[in-house]
Amino acid sequence: MDKTLSRDGTLIAYRRRGEGPPVILVGGALATAATEAPLARLLAPRFDVVTYDRRGRGDSGDRAPYAVAREIEDLGAVVEAVGGRASLFGVGAGGALALEAQAAGLPVDLLAVYEPPYSPGPAGLLFKADCTARLHLLLSAGDRDGAVELYLRVTGVPADLIARMRSAPLWRSLESVAHTLAYDDALLGDGAVPAERFASVTARTLVVGGGFSPDTARAASQELADALPRGRHRTLTGQARELAPQAIAPVLAEFFTRDVYAGQAS
Repeated sequence: MDKTLSRDGTLIAYRRRGEGPPVILVGGALATAATEAPLARLLAPRFDVVTYDRRGRGDSGDRAPYAVAREIEDLGAVVEAVGGRASLFGVGAGGALALEAQAAGLPVDLLAVYEPPYSPGPAGLLFKADCTARLHLLLSAGDRDGAVELYLRVTGVPADLIARMRSAPLWRSLESVAHTLAYDDALLGDGAVPAERFASVTARTLVVGGGFSPDTARAASQELADALPRGRHRTLTGQARELAPQAIAPVLAEFFTRDVYAGQAS
């Protein structure tokens, strides 16, 4: 993997595949560049696809204390390394990061996100506050195992599946990046869609939700799309939280190909 230097001196590792307009994949909770590789391979015949390890993950460095602004600078360093402009696709909390970066002025041609996990409404905000408190208690106690379990439970993974995952080699890799769950939690703020801040998102934005996702997730995706000046919403039939690369790849290929020139001209 190549590396670029973020503003605070943190090395950020990234990898490029294919040729064409640059598209950067921004991973969600517990994801690394390797997690995004299957989708990158599907898009590589038409785009210069970039995957990267967000700070604290994989081959990238880290530096305390964490701040959302540092992650925006990391993404900006990757954009600069691949030519100074790019389109972005972010999954989950990675979508929130992509939106925050564009709202802060990152030069983005087109932006697509899949279910950034906002939790608007009184009940959603209380749930987010409770999850934040429990997550920080676990991480402060050094309980990485518990932090991973908490994340999986609140995102709907059944208890029997979590038990099976614990006995698989994957679990150790999840524990190794468990501290970054606090980073994703910070990206989401209090859980509400930050409509006032996102009013400055100038890129054409596609917000995608899964047809099998819970009603709360689908409502949050629609609210997010409505808050974006140039946002539109699409429901992807048959998909839920675990997004299949082969399902989203053609949607992204169509969006980034059809709209790229309009996005650059606007």
